[in-house]
Amino acid sequence: MGIFLLIGVMALSASAIFVKLANAPSSIMAFYRIFFSFCVIFIFTISKKDTRKELLSLSKKEIILGIISGISLALHYFLWFQSLNLTSVASSTVIVTLQPLFAFVAGYLFFKERYTKLAVLGFIIAVIGSVIIGWGDFQLSSRALIGDLLAFISAGFISTYFIIGQYTRARLSTFSWITLTYFFAFIFLGILSLIMKIPFTGYSLNTWLNILGITLVSTLLGQVIFTWLLKYFPATVISMTILGEAVGTCILGYFILHETVSLKQFIGIVVILFGIGLFLWEKRKTITQ
Repeated sequence: MGIFLLIGVMALSASAIFVKLANAPSSIMAFYRIFFSFCVIFIFTISKKDTRKELLSLSKKEIILGIISGISLALHYFLWFQSLNLTSVASSTVIVTLQPLFAFVAGYLFFKERYTKLAVLGFIIAVIGSVIIGWGDFQLSSRALIGDLLAFISAGFISTYFIIGQYTRARLSTFSWITLTYFFAFIFLGILSLIMKIPFTGYSLNTWLNILGITLVSTLLGQVIFTWLLKYFPATVISMTILGEAVGTCILGYFILHETVSLKQFIGIVVILFGIGLFLWEKRKTITQ
């Protein structure tokens, strides 16, 4: 399963790059990312008898959780994409990947998860590494501070998505759960765009290619893989692994956006990898016991 965690992190690392290269409002980028992904996943879902049966037998509770989860996912993308327009890629991505702060608390309160001292130490080390990477990019302007705040709030929403997913994936398959949540997510974003009077068409070919890229790579190879892995790993492990997204984004930013990787960022990368490795090593022992 470790190889899938790595693939998921690499795919998600490209998200911020696609958003930066595109030229469209945040709600539109988020809408088409989820809508296109939904269309692909829905075909697979209805093509199988078992998943069709699951969708038709959804309980009221599962539908309500699907609505909450879908809206949480939609708000995560919308706020994070808006954050990328207000602050640097490094700062925004670093703050978004601090979602384990939320997952840790929820895992402790709702799933009775317990952590060894080394696991907690790994978490702290990884968070410190994330802060090191983004520290040099933090700006004291009001615009950047708003971007940082939006990124932090979006981290809370994506944690909600994963936490609910951990609970519901005990019964529902990956495709059924994603179909349910993505449906409510793109409906919410579509309504939001209409309220904000943002056009759904009229964008450049470059923008559409980047929307397609974020759909195929970051969503279908990233988000979907992590949703599938919720059946095998707790949300805290998934969230900790996603901290590696900050590493991948820094590397891609260097080659694609020509953003330099400073010594401070390099040190942060090493610290993050060490922290994640320590946490997953400890968590793996508790899972296999």
